Amino acid sequence: MAESKIKFPGEVRVFVYGTLKPGEANYQKYCAGKVKVAQRGFALGELFALPMGYPAMTLGEGQVQGHLLSFADLGILKELDDLEGYHPSRQTPENLYNRQYIEIFKIQGLCLSWAWAYFMTPEQVIQLGGVPQSDGWWSGCGIRANRCYEV
Repeated sequence: MAESKIKFPGEVRVFVYGTLKPGEANYQKYCAGKVKVAQRGFALGELFALPMGYPAMTLGEGQVQGHLLSFADLGILKELDDLEGYHPSRQTPENLYNRQYIEIFKIQGLCLSWAWAYFMTPEQVIQLGGVPQSDGWWSGCGIRANRCYEV
């Protein structure tokens, strides 16, 4: 996946669907106190639960539910890339996840924004034993999709 050169001055937007969502395991360490705005939304793709305790998203036509996080710190992508096992100089199969710039939608289906998101290849998901999440929602702590969050 090619690295996009699109930039928004003073802000980085990232779509999160797993452990970086508010209330999940990695939110406190990587996002708390850094997020300017968090909004519910969805991206087009397919969602899988992995046996290691975190999810994977692949390209697809389904709806993956998550949060659009806006950060003021432009260095956040480096931190998240490290967490997600992504290095821009590596080929796609050499990364655990690959980062791509995608359209994010409001729950009602209207465009919310464009943001970075992390994807796994379908081959990696199969190799890791991914289980499809047909409702497009993942939670490592039992939080259901209709819960509201404060950040």
